[in-house]
Amino acid sequence: MTLDPQNSSDASEPETRLPVLDADMRAEDMEKMMKNAQRASNFLKAISHEGRLMILCHLASGEKSVTELEDLLSARQAAVSQQLTRLRLEGLVTPRRDGKAIYYSLTDDRPRQIMEVVYDLFCRED
Repeated sequence: MTLDPQNSSDASEPETRLPVLDADMRAEDMEKMMKNAQRASNFLKAISHEGRLMILCHLASGEKSVTELEDLLSARQAAVSQQLTRLRLEGLVTPRRDGKAIYYSLTDDRPRQIMEVVYDLFCRED
């Protein structure tokens, strides 16, 4: 397996940052790829719900309380809390308590990066 991006000199093939997989791949490299594929699959499943996507979109601009998210999404507290729980279990959001209010923020930059790609692919005007 070649871990460096494929840099083809052939102008007809687009450049890619994806690894080149071949029949000579070592077993430990394949095992690492399978573990990474499982992590990626879990991440994609976590964001594969429109409510969770909208929550991540709102959190991309900064921390929000559960009440703020309810208002922004026009959704009931139970529905928002259920989606936040899934995102928290997958490690995508982090809660912070301040008195009776609970605030959520993105755990790291991965959800923001994905939201930017999703926005570019599906939301930008042509």
